[in-house]
Amino acid sequence: MKNLIYLLVLSLQILANSFYSPNQNLKIIFKKEKNYSFDVFYKDNLIIKNLQLGFETKENIDFTNLELIQVDSTIENYTWQTVWGEEKEILNNCRVYILNFKSQNDDFNFKVKFKLFNDGFGFRYEFPKLKKYPNFVITDEKTNFEFDEDLTAFWIPGDYNTNEYKYTKSKLSEVNSSVAAQFKEIGVKSYIENAVQTPLMLKSQKGIYINLHEAALVNFPAMNYELSNNGRKLKAHLVPDAFGNKAYIQTPFNTPWRTFIISDDARDILSSRIILNLNEPCKLDDVSWVKPLKFIGIWWEMHVGMKTWNYTDTNNLNIYTTKWNELKPNGKHGATTERAKYYIDFASKHGIDAVLFEGWNVGWEDWYGNWKENVFDFLTPYPDFDIKEVSDYAKSKGVKLIMHHETSASVTNYERLMDTAYKFMKYYGYDGVKTGYVGRIIPRGENHDSQWMINHYIRVAEKCAKYKILLDAHEPVRPTGLQRTYPNWLACEAARGNEFNAWSDGNPPEHETILPFTRLIGGPMDYTPAIFQIKLDYYNTGNKYYLHTTLAKQLALMVTMYSPIQMLADLPENYERFSDAFQFLKDVPVDWQKSVYINAEPGEYLTIARKDRNSENWFLGSVTNDKQRKFDVKLDFLEDGDYLCTIYQDAKNAHWYDNPMSYEIKNFVVNKKTVLKINLAEGGGCAISFKKVDSSILKNYKRY
Repeated sequence: MKNLIYLLVLSLQILANSFYSPNQNLKIIFKKEKNYSFDVFYKDNLIIKNLQLGFETKENIDFTNLELIQVDSTIENYTWQTVWGEEKEILNNCRVYILNFKSQNDDFNFKVKFKLFNDGFGFRYEFPKLKKYPNFVITDEKTNFEFDEDLTAFWIPGDYNTNEYKYTKSKLSEVNSSVAAQFKEIGVKSYIENAVQTPLMLKSQKGIYINLHEAALVNFPAMNYELSNNGRKLKAHLVPDAFGNKAYIQTPFNTPWRTFIISDDARDILSSRIILNLNEPCKLDDVSWVKPLKFIGIWWEMHVGMKTWNYTDTNNLNIYTTKWNELKPNGKHGATTERAKYYIDFASKHGIDAVLFEGWNVGWEDWYGNWKENVFDFLTPYPDFDIKEVSDYAKSKGVKLIMHHETSASVTNYERLMDTAYKFMKYYGYDGVKTGYVGRIIPRGENHDSQWMINHYIRVAEKCAKYKILLDAHEPVRPTGLQRTYPNWLACEAARGNEFNAWSDGNPPEHETILPFTRLIGGPMDYTPAIFQIKLDYYNTGNKYYLHTTLAKQLALMVTMYSPIQMLADLPENYERFSDAFQFLKDVPVDWQKSVYINAEPGEYLTIARKDRNSENWFLGSVTNDKQRKFDVKLDFLEDGDYLCTIYQDAKNAHWYDNPMSYEIKNFVVNKKTVLKINLAEGGGCAISFKKVDSSILKNYKRY
């Protein structure tokens, strides 16, 4: 009887032209004047008005004169298990409304499917197999909507080829994407006038948070938003291909979901699982080999100027005809057999899962900027890197290996060589690959985020799955939750990472307090945290740059910047210098059973506690912008019993620039009734472990 009443209520709501979330806080009213449009309310506040739909096509399909012929509804309410993630189990609880439209002037029909969750909604277009238009070309998406006020935004310029900008906080009316021209350190950019990228984080004057993004981006270009009407109107802007077209459609076809996460509590934006719930379930038959991991690698020493990726300084080389043994080495090559074995020894000693080697293969001498197709073959190591010796040594030490495939954006070349390269990897025991797409895309004229490239990224994920290879993609499109469908696709870069601190003016202190509300909404990021040597003039290479952070904050990022494949990005020598702080990096896991969002404000601060998926231990990370913070943290997320609490926090004299490497470590016994007082310096952070240990050990520590 209860279900019958519930369905009756749903039917009455549809008749009243209104849709509701399960908790009734979110309401969408649809109406028809000239065309159909939708108004979105959150707790009776009008959030989005005049949401309008449609496309323009080369075939001039008429999306304007539509007849709504039927509305269907259903309820989804179930939990599903993650392969890995921020929690072990995810609830999918939403109301589904399917609007069936028919063109009055043309012979075609389509559906718009809405899914309303308690923390937002998503919708997509669904095309059946059409007789008159079995194929068509989209030239523009007409999805657009308006805001009633000038919202505060955390944004980066809309761009077809990069998402490696610093974030700007401003009113939407103040957005000026031409600031992209100021970022000289970004080599390839194609920014759009008056446009912003998603995920886009917004806040109203009433304190309502709105996050705009997309989910399940498959066989379609990425979406930006164009701004007009003094920043109050937003319209979808799809990334074009070499001919200016947006998407080539063969019916039946479903578009990606356009997503809207909405709440009056910023923590709900971080905890939302709308993006994942709108993606298809796992497509892999066997996921037993998909294991999250921590890794180190030959990487940072090149960024700070100590070493090079290239073996020789000779340029204009042909990878197929050059006799590499006859070239004079530059003496600074990083990925040597000797150095690789040093990293393997360090990983084995400290229980780190894997090691990455960048610059191991020939081709780095003139890899960038020439729009050159045959740059790397992904098979031939430099003369000073014995791939078999390194492989055998890693196997003897129980350490996994990650191979680097920088494509230099020559994607046609990579497509030809993927099978051969992955077989080569498996032969030498490499279970993971870090891909890279730095440069202008080949096929020439394509963009990083166009439909062709979106399909390429998925082909790579599928091909990696075939060979049981874990994937970490750099310079791809920003994620849209496809890690649910392809769980071997562990992470992406797809934003301004920690590396920018090594050779530019870097990332400001607020950067890591914005990314969880923007880029990470779509999926995990390989941010490469855990840098201990903050000021880079330490290396005497002429590098005067520095990180805008404290050492304690770098520890906290291991918790706040979620990734199932976390790089401990600094040099092993620096971890040896700060072995007491390094203990947290050894202890903290990368796969979680549960996550609790304690406090949060975009651009200001956030504090997250997570429970290890494989033990009873908890870990906490808290980070701030350039303001000093003091927080009282209730430990009511802990289970019953006592824990050994180890606090890694900024010392009293710490400061992100003046004294970034000053920290203190304290140990206490705590339980779920404890309220911790933690201190964060300007640009700082705090990392805490809570371990369930034998009671005899706890006797050695004071109770907090």
